[in-house]
Amino acid sequence: MEKLTNIIEAILFASGEAVEVDIFREKLQVSKIEMDKAIRKLENKYSGDNGIYLLHFNHKLQMATNPEYKDAIASVLTPIREKEFTATILECAAIIAYKQPITRTDLEKIRNGRSSDYAITTLMTLDMIEPVGRKDTPGKPVLYGTTDSFLKRFKLRSINELPDYEEFLRKLADIHSWEALKPADDEGYLYEKEEYNPEEDADLTQDIPTDETSEIEE
Repeated sequence: MEKLTNIIEAILFASGEAVEVDIFREKLQVSKIEMDKAIRKLENKYSGDNGIYLLHFNHKLQMATNPEYKDAIASVLTPIREKEFTATILECAAIIAYKQPITRTDLEKIRNGRSSDYAITTLMTLDMIEPVGRKDTPGKPVLYGTTDSFLKRFKLRSINELPDYEEFLRKLADIHSWEALKPADDEGYLYEKEEYNPEEDADLTQDIPTDETSEIEE
């Protein structure tokens, strides 16, 4: 029984998601009684002031953090996640700029299969990218391209003024905060063009929206 409990514990930890009880029983070849005993043992272990809880719902099991410690968890993990998200967003922005028009699927292929949903949603909310059509393939996936706001943030008159792709990626690698995507007077841009004057281009003076993230159309 101890070994079974440890195995279930290891599987739940490795999964990070909910796992159906029936899958445990099928793959581990254990009876309902054995499974129920193992679950009760884990529930007793992960309870009270423990940092980890065992959730048992809808015939599924999942490891979760104790909500009592949510503030401490957020104080440590949020800055780390924000940095990771920022890097992902900037990488996706660069790829879309150079490969546009491009679908989410093609974008993720370039990124070795890594999800780009969060980045696309955020870039659309910031008015950095927009749907520009649909690809003529099964499912008619949405094609994304950059906006005038993207040009303004990078101080470009047109997309043709983008620097060499590798140079651009090196500039992105040096960015570690949201300041690169936030409105600014003369700072916070990733690519400087001294001759550019925003006042000469009235169409490029819109502020970046701060609305809630919108749904990605696929």
